[in-house]
Amino acid sequence: MDTRKRQLALQRAARATLPRHGLHAPAARVVPQAQAPLPNPACVPGAGRSCRHALTDVALNAALHAYEQTVRGRFDAIEDVLRTLSAWQHERDFVERAQALAQQRLDFEWPLSALENAWVAGVDMAALHAHAMFETIRRCVALAEQDGAPWRSRLPVQPQVLRACGVHTLDVSPCADGRLQGVLPFVLRTVPAEAVVVKAYAGALFDVELDVQDWTQRELERLSGLMDEGQTLDYLKVAIYHFCSSQPRHEGCAAHGSDDARAVAGAIERLQALRVAVDNTFGDGAAPLVMLIGVDTDLDAIRIHLPDARGQLHADRFLDAATLYRETLGMAAADARRHLHEAVAAHVRELGGVLGRMPGDDGLARLAQIWLEANLSQIEFVIEHHGGRYAVVGHDEHFVCVGDALPPLQLRNQYYHAHLDTVEEGTADLDVGVKIFTGLNLRRGLALPVLVHFTYSSRVPGARERAVARGQRVLAAIRARYRHWDERGLLHGRVAVSDRHGRETVALIDAPAAVAGH
Repeated sequence: MDTRKRQLALQRAARATLPRHGLHAPAARVVPQAQAPLPNPACVPGAGRSCRHALTDVALNAALHAYEQTVRGRFDAIEDVLRTLSAWQHERDFVERAQALAQQRLDFEWPLSALENAWVAGVDMAALHAHAMFETIRRCVALAEQDGAPWRSRLPVQPQVLRACGVHTLDVSPCADGRLQGVLPFVLRTVPAEAVVVKAYAGALFDVELDVQDWTQRELERLSGLMDEGQTLDYLKVAIYHFCSSQPRHEGCAAHGSDDARAVAGAIERLQALRVAVDNTFGDGAAPLVMLIGVDTDLDAIRIHLPDARGQLHADRFLDAATLYRETLGMAAADARRHLHEAVAAHVRELGGVLGRMPGDDGLARLAQIWLEANLSQIEFVIEHHGGRYAVVGHDEHFVCVGDALPPLQLRNQYYHAHLDTVEEGTADLDVGVKIFTGLNLRRGLALPVLVHFTYSSRVPGARERAVARGQRVLAAIRARYRHWDERGLLHGRVAVSDRHGRETVALIDAPAAVAGH
C-alpha cells in the first residue's frame, strides 16, 4: 500500500472510531470505568468515509501543523544533541565539536565551564539539559510573533467575535495538564489576546478569591468607561476539564485520580462558587457568566456545558463535538452549519434557556456554536496529522512553568503550568507537576526545569522589581520544598518576567544553573 492510500485508510478509520457520545449523555457514561481501553492509536483500517469535513479550515490546519512541527522540533532536538555529546565527551576536540553541534542544531552555545573538564569527570547532562531547555524557551519566545503570524489572524475567534457574543473578557482556567496548553489556538481556535486571560490549575480547580479580584478589576474598567462597549458586554469565566477516552483509568486528570465524574463536579463547584461569591459581595445579578468545557485529550474533541436560564451547569447535559462531527460528515458546508445551529438551539430549549446579561440574550449559545464548528477543524487536524489519536495520550511535557502562563508558547504538552503567587497556595499543583516529571525526566537523570514566570505592569512604578523579587522568593521556596532533587543537582530553576503593557516578554533574570550552580 503506497503512502497516500495508507493515509486515506488511517483517516477513514480515525473518523469511524470517534467516540459515539450522545449530545446529552451522562458524564459518567462518557468514559465508563468498565470499558476496555481502545487501541492506541485508534486507527484500524475499516469502513468509513474518506471525505474531509466540509467545515474544515484546511489552510489554518496547515499553518498550525507547521507551527507545531517547528516549535516541537526545537525542543525535541535537545535530547538528540545530548545523546551525541555523551558519546563524544572523552574526545580531545570535544569542546569544539560540542559548541559546533549546539550552534547547528539548537542555535546557542554551551557555557564553556560545563564542557572544559568533561574528559575528567564527564559532562553534567542534567545541567546541560536544563540550560538547553531555558535557551530554547528564550528562542521560542523571541520567534513567537514570526512563528504565529501564519495562523494568528486566521483563527475564527478573535476579540471582535467575543464582543459580538456579548463578552468583553474571556477568563479561561484549564487544568494545568500539559495536554491542554494548546487549548486556545488549537482546540478552541481562539486567538490569545489581551481580553483573553488564562490561569491554569490542577484539576481546573481555580482560586475563587483571586477570580473575584480579577472580575472586580475588569468591572471597574468597564464601569469607568475604559472599555469599548462595556455597558453591553459581560465577563465570561470558563473552566476546562479533560478526560482520556482510550485509557480512562490511567490518563485522565491526575488531580482527580482519573475520575471524570469528580473532574466535572469539581469544576462546576468552583464556577458556582464564583457566581455566589460575586453576588454575595456586589449584589444579586452581578455575577459573571460561566461555562464549562471538557476536552478529550486523545482527539481534542470538546464538550460544551452551557448554563441554564438560572445560571446552573449540569454534568450530564452538554453538546458533544465528536457526535456533531459524525452527524455532519459528508454534508455540504451550509447544511452542516445549519445542523450545528439546530443542535445548539435544541439544547438551549432543553435547558429552558441560557443565562445572559439581558433576557433573551443568546450570546453564549452563539459562542458555543462558533467553538463547536471551530473544533471540527481540530478533530480533522488530529485525524490528518496524528492518525486520529495522539501517539502519546499521556504526559510528554518539557518543563514546568510556575506563576503566570506563557502566551508565546501555545502547544500541547510543551509545559506543565501551575498558576500561583506563593508556593504555599500552589502546593497541590506543584506536587502534581513534580510527580509527572519524576517519570519523564528525574528517574532518567535529566533535569526538572522550572521556569518561574510573573507578569507586571510597566505603568506601575517599581512593579518589575517586585515581580522579580516575588519570582526569586517562589523559586527559593520550590528549591526548599523539593530539596531532595535540588541537592542532587536535578532541579534547575530560572525566573522570568513579562510586561503586560510593554515589549518585555518572558525575560530571563537570573544566571543559568549550568554556570551559577546552586
